[in-house]
Amino acid sequence: MENKRKMMIFFLLLAVISSPVFAGEWTASVVKNLDALVTSCVVIPCSYTHAKERLPHSRLRGIWYLVSGQQVIYHEDKTLIAESFRGRTTLLGNLGQDNCTLEMTEIKDHDNGPFCFRIELVPTGTETSKTDKFSFVHDCVSFNMITKPPKPILLEPKTPIQGHPYTITCSVFSTCPTRLPKLTWSRGTAEEIHEAYREIHKGFWEVLSTVVFIPQEKDDHTDISCTAQFYGGMMSTEKLTIYVKRTVNYNHIIIPVVVGISIAGIFGGLCIFMMKKYKNRIAELQSQDGTMWNRLSRMSRRIRSVGPGSSHTDRSRPKVNRSDADHMSNNACSKSTSDHNFSKPRFPSPKSQPKYSHKEELDNDNDYLNTADLVYGNL
Repeated sequence: MENKRKMMIFFLLLAVISSPVFAGEWTASVVKNLDALVTSCVVIPCSYTHAKERLPHSRLRGIWYLVSGQQVIYHEDKTLIAESFRGRTTLLGNLGQDNCTLEMTEIKDHDNGPFCFRIELVPTGTETSKTDKFSFVHDCVSFNMITKPPKPILLEPKTPIQGHPYTITCSVFSTCPTRLPKLTWSRGTAEEIHEAYREIHKGFWEVLSTVVFIPQEKDDHTDISCTAQFYGGMMSTEKLTIYVKRTVNYNHIIIPVVVGISIAGIFGGLCIFMMKKYKNRIAELQSQDGTMWNRLSRMSRRIRSVGPGSSHTDRSRPKVNRSDADHMSNNACSKSTSDHNFSKPRFPSPKSQPKYSHKEELDNDNDYLNTADLVYGNL
């Protein structure tokens, strides 16, 4: 504790001695506290101003040192750097642009600081004055040592719906923008994943990774995880369970209804077609030579006119007139009395008989045939 107080007094005296040399006000802007993950890296944002004219980077020399023990943690002459920090620090800023930002890698659990910045003006060959120096002892940074990596934060904006695009965002904080952590997903392709980063406030950065996919029914009650891999090898993972909201499906109702309506329509169409077809057939039969009942009545009248016991052969014989028959009988009797001989009766001449037409027989037969056709056809 006594040594620390002495060192503070020493730098205050150095600042007082240097004040006449530097005409004007010198200020520095350094973040007071930063989180430092062990084995990872930290970037210390730093800027300064001075009243003198802007000098080139070659005329300026930046030095970072540990307040306790006055260990130099960064110097352009690497031989002046303390052994425990050698190869682990890099000046990222351009001193000619008033930027004194420093990167420290492979953080150890005792690298907690505080660390301060000092600026020196390098004399030219023609100058004989001593090197001008200014230490910003009131603008130092300390580290909050973190031994476990921070877990990613998963943002679930809404409930996933089956068949609709769904977005999940994974974010993690870092104090090392030069070596940002890598975020990976348990699912998703390169086309579905988008990455970005932004500075939340000075020295603190946020890494963002977004995955967009279309959830299906099989994704319900499944886990999706995001893993952050930090520089130095440390990793952390966060996961969430997604509950997919299923879309209402009426196919089990619509399909049977459509099938039933289609079958009914087809059956109804066939019925209408058959009805029209039979109506046309009936009209066609009725338009022919009378109806079936007219034909049956004509046939009945023919049968009654012929009489019982008559055959078709008898109907086909030519009929003989009664007067002709009597005449034939008288002739036969007179001839028997005169000649006393028996002779065959004399038949009338064919010219005196009504003509018989074979067509009439066919017509009579057709009555029977057409009547049968009508009866059996309609049955």
